[in-house]
Amino acid sequence: MSYEHPNSQGRSIREVEREIMARPAEHNTTNLNLDRMRAILDLMGNPERSFRVVHITGTNGKGSTARMTEAIARAYGLRTGLYTSPHLERINERIAIDGRELSDDDFVDVYEQIKDLVAIVDAKSAQEGGPAMSFFEVLTAMAVWAFADAPVDVAVVEVGMGGMWDATNALDADAAIIGPVDMDHMQWLGDTVEQIATEKAGIIKPGSTVIVGPQPHEDEVMPIIEAAARERQASEILRDGRELEVVARQPAVGGQVATLRTPNGTYEDLPIDKFGDHQAHNALSALAAAEVVAPVNGALNSDLVAEALSQVKVPGRIEQARSSPTIIIDGGHNLNAAQSLRAAIEENYSFEQVVGVVAMMRDKQVEEYLGVLEPLLSQIVVTENSWRERVMPAEELEVIAKRVFGPDRVLRRDALPDAIQTAVNLVDEQDELGVGYGHGVLICGSFVTAGDARALLKEHMSPDLRKPKAERA
Repeated sequence: MSYEHPNSQGRSIREVEREIMARPAEHNTTNLNLDRMRAILDLMGNPERSFRVVHITGTNGKGSTARMTEAIARAYGLRTGLYTSPHLERINERIAIDGRELSDDDFVDVYEQIKDLVAIVDAKSAQEGGPAMSFFEVLTAMAVWAFADAPVDVAVVEVGMGGMWDATNALDADAAIIGPVDMDHMQWLGDTVEQIATEKAGIIKPGSTVIVGPQPHEDEVMPIIEAAARERQASEILRDGRELEVVARQPAVGGQVATLRTPNGTYEDLPIDKFGDHQAHNALSALAAAEVVAPVNGALNSDLVAEALSQVKVPGRIEQARSSPTIIIDGGHNLNAAQSLRAAIEENYSFEQVVGVVAMMRDKQVEEYLGVLEPLLSQIVVTENSWRERVMPAEELEVIAKRVFGPDRVLRRDALPDAIQTAVNLVDEQDELGVGYGHGVLICGSFVTAGDARALLKEHMSPDLRKPKAERA
């Protein structure tokens, strides 16, 4: 179905998306409360109480962990809802039921069903001098409505940003996953790792099982999370490296095989369809959360877990989008993401040459991010993505890149399609055998960049890129 195609009521999903995304951003001082979310949930009749919730925060790994958790729960016969952000190509990606994103018609219909309630909340907020519901609050309300209407048994919900004041925190988690906490979104969450950890620990609720991933700043972060778990009377805390463990892992074709341990048992040789040590730890958190919501006591069936994990696809996360030449897309945009990306590529690929195509947002730690990738990249092509309001102009990125890589290794192409084509040409020039082995293109720096690249490679790429390498001039 076309993204512009109208539903039975005459409205296209593009029209509805524009209406939603025109709403206020969620990250400003007047939006730092849950009043509007709680108000619309009350108007709906609090449908979020009808299903169990796995709530996931952290600087990185939320989307991967969410998809793995959902897959394991679904393999166990539970009907699942999945709410993630941001979307890469289509707004429908954010809301899925039983592993299938909402269709265009269903997405529009859900919005039509709640928009009058949104208007009521907007009016009440305005009377009190507050803002209208943000676009993320509206999308979160739509997800809750869709999940209750399905109905689902468990909803796996990814925090948009932070945790304490995020719209998703109006839901009470049965399992609260806190992935690695690092420096990102400092203008909203705080400029120290302790402040950021406090925000993320805000998803811990009374009676919840707290699952904590590996922490790059363990000494600073763990005391904050542990104190929050005690103060809010969480039922238990499971920490990666203590109660939880990645016992062993080894690379395999298309991903890796890992042995994972939880307090309920050891799961041997689980196939994980993603690269990188960090994905094994994401799988461990997902497994622990699935144990909380699955209708069994003790360990889950290893065969069901293996089947679920082997089929999880995570778009835009170290995603190989093309071969000959190899093109990898990654949406990570901070230091922890860059470190995981570099480690995964070094572990799983034998590249002699990697050309980077990079477009980043201006509010990121750009120089530090590029510094992590510098030893990996032979050359870098700086460019821009489609989010004109936030993207760093290519000429500014070029200046920073030249400081990191030196001027001889940096090229600039203001349009992303031209940048990708330039990178492909660069690796083709060095690929004497014409088979693509040992030569790759890495497109990275932002989820917007990743989404743009996926759409370009799938739909609009230069005809030369569609041809087998031997056919190119």
